[in-house]
Amino acid sequence: MSTRLFSSAISGIDAKLIEVEADSFPGLHSFTVVGLPDKSVQEAKDRISSAIKNSGFQAPNRKHKKIVVNLAPADVKKEGSSYDLPIALSFLVETNQLKFDSSKILFMGELSLNGSLKPTNGVLASAILAKNSGFKEIVIPFLNSTEATVVDGLNVIGAKTITEVVNHLNEINRISPAFPPKIKPSKENELSLFTSIQGQESAKRGISIAAAGFHNVLLWGPPGSGKTLLSRSIVELMPKMLASESLEVAKIYSSIGLLKDNPLSLERPFRSPHHTTSAPAIVGGGAWPKPGEISLAHRGVLFLDEFPEFPRNVLEALRQPLEEGKITVSRSAGSVELPAKFMLTAAMNPCPCGNNGEEKLVCVCSPISILRYRKKISGPLLDRIDIQLNVPRETIIKSNLKKQENSENPIKKIALARDIQQNRFKGSGILFNSEINYKNIDKYCVLSQKADELLNRAVNNNSLSLRSYHKIKKLARTVADMDDSDLIEEKHVAEAIRLRINDKMASDLV
Repeated sequence: MSTRLFSSAISGIDAKLIEVEADSFPGLHSFTVVGLPDKSVQEAKDRISSAIKNSGFQAPNRKHKKIVVNLAPADVKKEGSSYDLPIALSFLVETNQLKFDSSKILFMGELSLNGSLKPTNGVLASAILAKNSGFKEIVIPFLNSTEATVVDGLNVIGAKTITEVVNHLNEINRISPAFPPKIKPSKENELSLFTSIQGQESAKRGISIAAAGFHNVLLWGPPGSGKTLLSRSIVELMPKMLASESLEVAKIYSSIGLLKDNPLSLERPFRSPHHTTSAPAIVGGGAWPKPGEISLAHRGVLFLDEFPEFPRNVLEALRQPLEEGKITVSRSAGSVELPAKFMLTAAMNPCPCGNNGEEKLVCVCSPISILRYRKKISGPLLDRIDIQLNVPRETIIKSNLKKQENSENPIKKIALARDIQQNRFKGSGILFNSEINYKNIDKYCVLSQKADELLNRAVNNNSLSLRSYHKIKKLARTVADMDDSDLIEEKHVAEAIRLRINDKMASDLV
């Protein structure tokens, strides 16, 4: 009778159940792994043979005749080294060196030649799979045990060697289940970057609204005006993640081995790829589809500095995830759907030299070069960016600087807006105003008569698209939330229009 153990395969950021079957029968000695394995899985038999021998067990040899290990289902491609442990244990069971009930245990882990267990990717997704599939225990490398303890109701056994695993299964020396680490209480937002920005009160107000409603924002202006600093300060203003959001982010980072010691961090991700980054690195991909930068920025900020310098195909690839909050990556190895609910924050100059529109500086760019520079960003992409802010260069003279807004005010208003949004969208699957879709926008965005008239005039006078109409309504909803107003008033719509259509340059770009 064949032996059967359970493991998992990572597809995108989710895990699939894999059955590891082993059987032996008369014939010339061989140790074969089948079930659509890649090269790293095929090489497992050599690692496993050395690990078993160096751990004091009988390794595969001529006495064991022909041994076949099948990774089922056979139509799912298997990659990586996480199958080493279950394959090794299935061999030990099949050769009567180990006996235990494997029906409620899931195994994964890479083996070294000396029998020690190395950490592997995707443990959190595998732990979630184990819990949802009715398993009672998951056996993994010790260094992966912290992230697996995030899942309640599952015994997490972190082992350092295969010998420890065997002794645990034989009940010779049981390994105590790992306990989740104590999550440090979230500190109040420290506005070190935000408060260091002198002046730029209009831009600071704009990014505060963006942080409150998770709205995409474009900052444009001359070099040295503070665009990058403003963009990086947005993550300071954003409210801490909920536990459900943190778990979503942790699954993504676990799938590619980037999860840190604290798996449920409440800090929002901030990703800032260089403008030479390729499209697969941004949206995800590879021979085996993996999350890209937009998925790593899920529930956080994706900052694209020097926006027009990114390749056109990279920028256009952002259009679908900005609209849908997810992206489907298809490759020959399979198709995976990856989450991508991120806030896009972009910064750009008004022209190649950066001085266009400045009174005291001379722009050396020709009209055609300015047009070509701005045309790198298509109208449909700009239409998906809620807030478009002009950040002019300010003279740094302390006596002439406007009195800065109290740093406590934006945080309090943002927290108020977040609480209102949580109560408003409870049970709907929506977390922020920016996620409201056209089907329920009239339900959540109720305008006063004057506000409605103002919005209609703005749309007609500027020939705005229906998407822009909805973007302004959602922006006004966020502004009203920060004022603790159920009804969207005329002043809220007026500010939303100003943020959406900042001035002539923004209008030209749209």
